[in-house]
Order: sequence, then structure tokens, then C-alpha cells
Amino acid sequence: MTARHGAREAVAVVFALNGLLVASFISRVPDVRSSLGLDNGALGLLLLAMAVGSLAALPLSGRLVSRFGGTAVVRAGAVVAAVGATAAGVGVQVWGSVVAVAVALLLLGAGIGAWDVAMNLEAAEVERRLRRSIMARFHAAFSLGTVGGAGLAVLVTAGDVGPALHLAVVSPLVLAVTWWSAARFLPARASAGSASFNESGSGSAGSAWLEPRTLAIGVMVLAFAVTEGSANDWLTVALIDGHDVEHWVGVAGYALFVTAMTVGRLVGPWALDRWGRPRTLWATTALALVGLLLVVLGQGVVLVGVGVLLWGLGASLGFPVGMSAASDDPARAEARVSVVATIGYAAFLAGPPLLGWLGDAVGTLRALLAVAVLLVPAAVAVLAARPPRAISEQDGPQVTARG
Repeated sequence: MTARHGAREAVAVVFALNGLLVASFISRVPDVRSSLGLDNGALGLLLLAMAVGSLAALPLSGRLVSRFGGTAVVRAGAVVAAVGATAAGVGVQVWGSVVAVAVALLLLGAGIGAWDVAMNLEAAEVERRLRRSIMARFHAAFSLGTVGGAGLAVLVTAGDVGPALHLAVVSPLVLAVTWWSAARFLPARASAGSASFNESGSGSAGSAWLEPRTLAIGVMVLAFAVTEGSANDWLTVALIDGHDVEHWVGVAGYALFVTAMTVGRLVGPWALDRWGRPRTLWATTALALVGLLLVVLGQGVVLVGVGVLLWGLGASLGFPVGMSAASDDPARAEARVSVVATIGYAAFLAGPPLLGWLGDAVGTLRALLAVAVLLVPAAVAVLAARPPRAISEQDGPQVTARG
């Protein structure tokens, strides 16, 4: 197996483990609410701590990868995230302290944020080396990890296993395998020290914030990130509160959502190769909109389940396509991915807590209708995902295949 193929497998594993750890915590959000005696607004404020941690780490992550390489940053992020997840479980069940959980979520958010940027940059480099549209499949590995994490959560929740033991077991296992897998990344010189952060500053992350195409991609990723993140944080609670289902059914609904996202990301590259980025993303936007309406307004388990399925399929491609689009030009990939990731994670992590406050006013389930509004600018912004003409002419079939 060549180094680039070995790196491809290693990156896929790291994506999956990131998803498993995220889903392991997200699946315990109802326990956080009940154990700490929080209403939706207070829970949203607490979850905002995770957003703050990520937003503090994301703008620096591309520069850290440029200086130290993807392997080091992924490992460091995994250490911080594992400590944060474990501490969050203990804080909820053992200490019963909102402050302790908030600090733990700061760590979890910072670790996940740095880890995410580093693995996406490594994935973009592997994609360029292989000259194939595979970014969505790396994100499918993330979704597969969330399926595993959610499935495990269904079992442990049904078995009345508390969040402290659950997260204390999962976190070190995730860390150990991530540490081992990151050793198989491409050599540091292949992904670090690029012109994205050159000494003159012309390729800095700051200048990338002034690029119209990069910002438009960020708007697209923002909308899809909220579409995905709102399900991650609120779907389980919304099903329990709004449709009066049992706790394990709500968790199973989240498992169905992440399963649908996994399927969408596995078949997505085929659709992108056949119809291109804009048309494929328009189709997924429509699916997400229909799915949201069915979840909120539908009656009966079957109809709501169909809505969850369509919502997951519709939310599947926006984020990975945004990462590919931001890295179309390898000389600027680190700066642009940092910018787009910062915008996306700001929405991914800060949007759902805002929905919590809205949920206190109109109900958790109906608050999800606000997500549908964001799909309108998303449908316009997908045009920015088309490869720039200069890159398309230079790379030829590689970019044509990527839409």
C-alpha cells in the first residue's frame, strides 16, 4: 500500500473516531438537562461553552498545522477532547456542577475544533494526491462514527449506564486509536509549511477573510452546519418533548438521522461527479427542507421517521463540499479551510444553543422551523462551490470530476 493510500485509510479512521466521541457526548444531552435541572434556555447557554472552546481554537488551527503538521495537531486535539468529554460526564453525574461541565465543554470544543481542521486539511491533501472526489467519504466516516456512538448510546441508555462511566470508557479508547492512526498521515512536509501562511502575509488567514468566494462558501457551510448541528443537539429532545416518545425512541431518532447522513456522504461523490456541486447541493437543500417540515408538522412515527431520514440526507454534503471548495487551490488551502471551518463551526456550535432559547418561547420542536429559513441563503451560496476557472483549467479532469 502506498503512503497516500495508507494516509487515506488513517484519515478515514480519525474522522470516524472524531464522530464517535462527538456523538457519545451529544447522546447524553438529555441527561445533562435532567441531572443539572436545566430548562432549554439554560441548557443552550451551557452548550455555548463548547462553541466558545471551538471558536477559540479554530482560527489558530490552520497555522498550527502549517507549523507542526497534521499528525501533531490531531493528536493534541484528541487529548484535549478526550479529557473534556470525560470531565463532562463526571461533572454531570458525580459533581452535579454546571460550572465544572462548562469548563469541560470548553476543553471538548477546543479539542474537537483543532482536531477537525487538521484532519480536514489532511483529507484535502490526500484528495489532491489521489485526484479523486473523496472528501465526502471522509465525512461519511465521521458520520459512521456518529452512528456507532449513537448506537452505543442507545444500548447504554437502555441499560441505565450513567454518562460518567459511558464517557470515561469511550474517551481514552478513542484517544488511543487516534494517536496510533495519525502516525500514518502523509509526511509533515506534504501538508505543513505551505504558502497559505507565508512570511509575507499575502497568504495569511486574515487575507482569506477578505475573499468574496471564501466568504460565500462560508455562508453555505454556515447554513448546512446549522441544519446538521440543530439535529445533533436538539433532535432527541425535540422528539421526546414534541412527539411524546420514550427516551430511547428519541435517541433512536438521532441514530436514524446520523445513519441517513452516512448514506448521503457515501453516495454523494457519485452525485457530485455526475451533476456537479451546485445541482447536487440544490437537491440536498430541498431534501433537508422537506425533512424538517415532516419532523415538525408530521403526525405518527412513520411520517416523522421519514422526515428524519430526509433531513439527514439533505444535511449530508454541505460541510464536506465546502471543505473541498475551500481547498481547491492547494497553495491557499490552510488559510481558506481555517476561515470556512471557523464560520461553519461558529454556526454548528452556536446556532443550536440559540435554538434552545427560541425553544423556551415556542417549544423545542417548533423552534426547528427556524432552521428552514437558513436553507434559502444556502441555496444561493452553493454557486460559490464551483471550482474557480483558473484552477479548473489547470487541473482539468480532477476538478471536473469534483463538480
